Amino acid sequence: MLPKSDSKPETPHPAPSRRFSVAPMMDWTDRHCRFFLRLLSRHALLYTEMVTSGALLHGDAPRFLRHDEAEHPLALQLGGSVPDELARCARMAENAGYDEVNLNVGCPSDRVQNNMIGACLMAHPALVAECVAAMRDAVGIEVTVKHRIGINGRDSYAQLRDFVGQVSEAGCRSFTVHARIAILEGLSPKENREIPPLRYDVAAQLKTDFPALEIILNGGIKTLEQCAEHLQRFDGVMLGREAYQNPYLLAQVDQRLFGSSAPVISRTQALEQLRPYIERHLAEGGAMHHITRHVLGLAQGFPGARRFRQLLSVDVHKTDDPLGLFDQAVGLLDGR
Repeated sequence: MLPKSDSKPETPHPAPSRRFSVAPMMDWTDRHCRFFLRLLSRHALLYTEMVTSGALLHGDAPRFLRHDEAEHPLALQLGGSVPDELARCARMAENAGYDEVNLNVGCPSDRVQNNMIGACLMAHPALVAECVAAMRDAVGIEVTVKHRIGINGRDSYAQLRDFVGQVSEAGCRSFTVHARIAILEGLSPKENREIPPLRYDVAAQLKTDFPALEIILNGGIKTLEQCAEHLQRFDGVMLGREAYQNPYLLAQVDQRLFGSSAPVISRTQALEQLRPYIERHLAEGGAMHHITRHVLGLAQGFPGARRFRQLLSVDVHKTDDPLGLFDQAVGLLDGR
């Protein structure tokens, strides 16, 4: 039987808001990262790393689905293209307590293309629609899609509109649009996040043509000022690398984008609240760097930032007193 989380039992959660979310990022948005980010923002929707349907069905499903109750609102992103398999995975996600299931139609990596996963699916809108319909039939939680505005050789607006039209007819009501095309040959995944030009106007045209759909903008957003500006036109914004590299940006999300009157958490307070989580992880046999690698951007721009990063990314591998070293790093923030 699959565990629902580290903290049991879970209670039903309200439908998540997608007004502000942190993108699914391979090797980054693991459960430790998400727990840390949740300390900074109560309202941001958090996504797992992409998990392939094969990994869930034939691998260590409890490990892939594991999360802490504190991480909610929380969505599981799936990679796959076989409707029945995705339906089974969506059911596993719902049983494990996730608030949303998202289908990846944006990853440009060669490895996933070979398995008909990610951005290559933009050339097969009918198949994506079939996958969405199968997942929706299997679960009661929302099924959403994250996609590009096109791929090389299929990058006209008419083709994009056809893709969204067919998938929405299958019942998908929420689309997260990475406002770049994906070039499937010759560019690395990193280059695909930087080289194809951003076309916010194309994403905006989707919202004009499909006013009843929820259109979330992703790609190149770096500040909360930009978020607020995009929210004048779009239903939500999703940040990726900036949210990871400069995580303290999330500390003001609740106040500035959700109207919260709660005080803004300080960097020091966030790390003090993270400490018991680190203690539990160490007690379970884990290593502190599994968690502290996600907090390195917290000291960005401060005197002592370099030492902060060194303590938590280099010295952490050599110490016999990881919590003492953690406390030393927190002290460098000087209460900020």
